Amino acid sequence: MSSIPSTSSSINGYSPHPNGSTSHSEVAAEATSIDTSASSPSSSSYPTNGYPQAPYQNSHNEEIVSHLYHSGFQTGNYADTILHVHQNVYRLHAIILSRSPFLAHLMSTSPHTNGPRVIYVHLDQEPEVTQEVPLGYLYSAISLNLIRPENARGVLAAGCLLSGMDELCQYAYNVCRQSMSVETIGGWVDFIDALPSQTDGTTTPELPSTSIFGQYAQRLRDDVFHFLVVTLPEVLEVQRAPQEPSSGPSGRDILLQIYSRVPFEMFKSAIESPTFIIGSDQARFKFAKDAIELRKRGIARGLGAEETVVLAFGQGTFGSSAVHITRKMRKRPLWKVNS
Repeated sequence: MSSIPSTSSSINGYSPHPNGSTSHSEVAAEATSIDTSASSPSSSSYPTNGYPQAPYQNSHNEEIVSHLYHSGFQTGNYADTILHVHQNVYRLHAIILSRSPFLAHLMSTSPHTNGPRVIYVHLDQEPEVTQEVPLGYLYSAISLNLIRPENARGVLAAGCLLSGMDELCQYAYNVCRQSMSVETIGGWVDFIDALPSQTDGTTTPELPSTSIFGQYAQRLRDDVFHFLVVTLPEVLEVQRAPQEPSSGPSGRDILLQIYSRVPFEMFKSAIESPTFIIGSDQARFKFAKDAIELRKRGIARGLGAEETVVLAFGQGTFGSSAVHITRKMRKRPLWKVNS
């Protein structure tokens, strides 16, 4: 008698699949469609033998995920893969890591001998990446609770790198947006300025696809620009007339300090943007002039360029705004040498 099972027979009561089972969704669908009419009279509205059919409980799945996260990720029990990231070493599981296309490719292309598989993730060129939360997310979504404003950007970078983590990336991105404030916008401007970009200074700069943040890079740039141009003037109430003398700086003064440290291309785009509501064209011109004076003593100092602001008479002279920012290189003085 042959020991090879027939390919036409069922396994575990289901049609043949790897490991003798159907997919999780197919099992759930079949479990909810079991016909019990044969064991009970069709005319009876009472449950069979007086016992109701217990509904499917999702708690079993939750217990499995909790067990995987605690025993698998947090303690590394029964690990078959050793992951090295910077100075950190993680004892993990290949079947879980394969949820990430990046890690799945890394495992399939790394040499494997007897014993646990050893893989290395090199992040020397990606200082933004925070690895622990995304790795834990592969085991359980409970890792989302560990995302904070302080690590959200690093989690987003790691999620984009590992890929296959749309929910994690969206959650981290939302935390990033919510973390933008008067106190943090300076850091966000520095972050955006450090990203590779190409711009002519007339529009919101575009980002190349080489950024680790992928599609979120441009979205973050747009969010920072919107916060700088639209949200800040509203939050600081720059158009509100001062009610009485105050010992602290006014909203306009705070906005000036922020704009005095913004890179030129973003400064130019912000001042000329039609969404930058700060009052009349004269008020916009005066604000830009005051900001440029501060910039001369700060970010624009020693660059060999001179920033100026022009107020055009007549609408549309310089586009959508009557206020136009320019920058030109200073001419070097010519020295005459007498022989």
